[in-house]
Amino acid sequence: MKQILLTLTLLTSSFFLKAQTINDVPVKDIDVNYVQIVGEAKPLAAKPRVQIDFGQRTKMFSSGKDNTVRDEAGKIVKFNSMMDALNFFSSYGFELVSSYVTPESNADFNNTTHYYILKNTNKKK
Repeated sequence: MKQILLTLTLLTSSFFLKAQTINDVPVKDIDVNYVQIVGEAKPLAAKPRVQIDFGQRTKMFSSGKDNTVRDEAGKIVKFNSMMDALNFFSSYGFELVSSYVTPESNADFNNTTHYYILKNTNKKK
């Protein structure tokens, strides 16, 4: 009996969970030709801050929260590196087109920002 209840609970809860999303759009359903991944790597930070731009509207005063990848629970997905972010999008059918890095320096630290331009291979023309 306990196994049946556990199975039913898991099955019904899966209907309410969402896949990884950006601005409440599931990554697998992004219907654009190109996506830009922007990752800011700070010298003392263990993981880069990654934001995604696919031309979506963002809310005013959102401070970039709507441009981040979120998991099923709505928590921000932390990528271990920019390569981790690139591999994540590759698994959804995005292909690297171009990349570049811009150094930003201030009095205290030298930060770098990584930009990856990806093509959506799932997009129907």
